[in-house]
Amino acid sequence: PFRYLYDFFDRQISDSRTLEHKSSPGKCLGKPKTWHCPRTPAWTRHRHKRCFILIALQPTNSPIMNQDQLKQAVAAAAIEQVKDAIYDGEIIGIGTGSTANCFIDLLANFKNDIKATVASSEASAERLRGHGIEVMDLNSAGTLAVYVDGADESNHRLELIKGGGAALTREKIVAAASKKFICIADESKLVDQLGAFPLPVEVIPMARSYVARELLKLGGNPVYREGVVTDNGNIILDVYDFMIATPQKTEETINGITGVVTNGLFALRPADLLLLGTPEGVRTLQR
Repeated sequence: PFRYLYDFFDRQISDSRTLEHKSSPGKCLGKPKTWHCPRTPAWTRHRHKRCFILIALQPTNSPIMNQDQLKQAVAAAAIEQVKDAIYDGEIIGIGTGSTANCFIDLLANFKNDIKATVASSEASAERLRGHGIEVMDLNSAGTLAVYVDGADESNHRLELIKGGGAALTREKIVAAASKKFICIADESKLVDQLGAFPLPVEVIPMARSYVARELLKLGGNPVYREGVVTDNGNIILDVYDFMIATPQKTEETINGITGVVTNGLFALRPADLLLLGTPEGVRTLQR
């Protein structure tokens, strides 16, 4: 079998061409690293479109896919998952982080079809607008059809740790307001037990020391993430040395500490679908 990787590029194509129209699936080419890009003359008569192709990589005698390539692969797989929602005129929730950025960049191919999006951070909103994609406030959007975001860790029950990019509160809100939550990540993020990645906790600034003492009582080692202010004007405590045996109970306990806005455990509202990038292809886990 082949391994697949989405690669995208800009080129000029004729209005009359439909083979690689943005609503068509990517083209799978038989030989690795060998593809032809037919060019048509008279560029002034052609309209600029962004297209992407699917490159087939042989599993033998090929370099191992790096993490960026794995992120591109799962982002492309997520595009396939949300196409129907886009064409049905649904509003799409968009997450934050490097893997979500890959998804946003591929989503630009559908900017003329997307009704609107809701972003979980100012950074993602800016990136979406840079592609010409409309961004709405969640209060105006209502319930979302689907939310796509990355994760710092996931267990096999699709309970997650998120918040490495300090957008955990807005991410949790958008996930809660969505009918379906699709998580995209590379295979290194799948673990048997959450906690190797430090758990982010968003805290009101005046409560920083108090919350840190309470987290110590729970067995964690809270460290103030210096120089980071969330989009909500709060600070982040990262809890190290804190393996999490009961994610749902732990999420509730930490959220119950006065001064905590929320923590990065997505266990009460886990992902519905996890797309994992692996060297053998995209692996799908469903809750």
